[in-house]
Amino acid sequence: MVSYILRIPRRLWLFLANLPMERKLIVVFIFVLSLPITYVSYLSSRSTFHSVLQSSTKSAGQMAGSASDTIDRYIADLKRYTALPLYNTDVQFYLEQQNADWEKNTSMSMFLSYLIHTKEEMTAVYLVDKYGYVFYDRAPGINELFPAERMAQWRSLTEEAGVAPVVQGRHTIRVNPGEQREVFSVMRTVSSVSMLKPIGMIIFDIDIKLFKGIADPVNAVTQGNTIIVDESGGLVYGSEAEDSPLIDKDTQNVSLLLQKTAGPEGNFQIRLGAQDYLAVYTVSQQTGWTTLVTIPLERILTPVQKTRNTLILTTLAIVAFALVVATFISHALTKPLKSLVRLMKQVQHGNLDVWLSPKYNDEIGMIGSHFNRMIIRVKDLLQEVSLTEKRKQKADMRALQNQINPHFIYNTLESIRMLAEGSDEPRVAELTYLLGLQMRYGIVRSEEMVTIRHELDHVRNYLNLLQIRFPDKFRLDINVPEELLPLPVLKLVFQPVVENAVFHGLEAKDGPGTLSITAWSEDGKTVFCVEDDGIGMDAETLRLLNSNLLNSSDSEKFGIGLRNVNERLRLHYGSSSGLQVHSEPERGTRVILRIEDLPDERGGE
Repeated sequence: MVSYILRIPRRLWLFLANLPMERKLIVVFIFVLSLPITYVSYLSSRSTFHSVLQSSTKSAGQMAGSASDTIDRYIADLKRYTALPLYNTDVQFYLEQQNADWEKNTSMSMFLSYLIHTKEEMTAVYLVDKYGYVFYDRAPGINELFPAERMAQWRSLTEEAGVAPVVQGRHTIRVNPGEQREVFSVMRTVSSVSMLKPIGMIIFDIDIKLFKGIADPVNAVTQGNTIIVDESGGLVYGSEAEDSPLIDKDTQNVSLLLQKTAGPEGNFQIRLGAQDYLAVYTVSQQTGWTTLVTIPLERILTPVQKTRNTLILTTLAIVAFALVVATFISHALTKPLKSLVRLMKQVQHGNLDVWLSPKYNDEIGMIGSHFNRMIIRVKDLLQEVSLTEKRKQKADMRALQNQINPHFIYNTLESIRMLAEGSDEPRVAELTYLLGLQMRYGIVRSEEMVTIRHELDHVRNYLNLLQIRFPDKFRLDINVPEELLPLPVLKLVFQPVVENAVFHGLEAKDGPGTLSITAWSEDGKTVFCVEDDGIGMDAETLRLLNSNLLNSSDSEKFGIGLRNVNERLRLHYGSSSGLQVHSEPERGTRVILRIEDLPDERGGE
């Protein structure tokens, strides 16, 4: 452990020593001057931030708790008011009376009038008797109510709660024709004092604006926005200020806020939309409602911004000064080295026509002189390698070309042997003559390039030779444009392909076969097609053959004819030239020869 700790300074020193000289100077300046000042500025800003944040969180928590207590007291009063019918004998009597006469209406109206004036935020108060008849009183400005539309919901809520009061969260009611109000409701089942059986319901509708009077003081003190959510997650009240997370009543943001709440009270930070908020919440133990105060962090940090900005500007000024000094000094010291590095990168990308002119006789000047001598030596070596490669390619092509001659001559001699056994002397003489033409073309003519016309004549002679062995077996059809015939081409590129077509495609076919040679120009290339209508080959054999040609691999399965031609074409004309084979069983084979940039120089005819 001790040895590991002792190695740390050495590792740091090696890291610094391996940096470029300009960066070394910049690191030293930043470390000595900028780092301590930056660190002190950061600590000061962070301390101020936490202090202001804690103060705002504490204040918001106290205001949220006070608002929650106010709401609890208000709802507790309403719940007590729902028990008043239990203590009024007239109301008890009329709730069980089936008919609605003048006395019943008058008594109910007086009782409801008293209830609606207990709280100024009440929108309406309802009494429903045992037989479903509804009596109600309403706030000024409301001429008509529609309790029948809500009767089913009232019965469901009160029956579920039993004899206990129940609070219904924020909802919309219809008042007057074409008008709506946002309210929350407190209701209870009214039971008979004597029989203890349900004899009706009492319902209070409270205008939702009640919460604005509670939330506005909280918002003024905390500079935030108050949100009240019921026990089921429904929005009861939310500020719609410009910086509120509930603009356009975005209930998705309410869900995100509630997911962060845990326990009866607390606080957290959350990002909603494009703004960060501090959220402080309190959960009522009586109603289960959550009171949240959301304060934009940007507003909380406003007092810190001036100090922070001053510290940042001071720190940046010091860092900028250090960078300017370090850059000026390092530039003067490292300019020659940068020039050398720039030239070395050009050499790396293949440009050897570079030269460094040292201005001084120091160590950097000596490096420049040795660099110039190295470039001269590299040029000489590359020229030697190029000449050697050209000689090697020429030798390889001649070696490959010389393999062709024994290959087809062997087949020709085999034909002579078979005819000789039959003692057919005139045909032997003709066969020998044609063999002489083949040998004269392949061996005596030492030129590497011949014309396409000569190549096609050589193919005709070869087919005439085979006709002696296989009378009327083959028919040759050559369709090459006249303008291509004088063009130069590598010697012996067609004959091996034709030989392959004869012995592997047409010989095994029943009856006579046709061999055609066509040519055309396509995308700057000259394309030749040697096609037969022989037995063809299956898909797997075709795939292996094309793979063998593409990878130039030595495979004994396919012999040397096609591979030899393919390699010579690629060596001479480039990798985009070569052979490609297409074939279908029992339908024939087509060999495509593509030659890149066939020179338009008329060969000697």
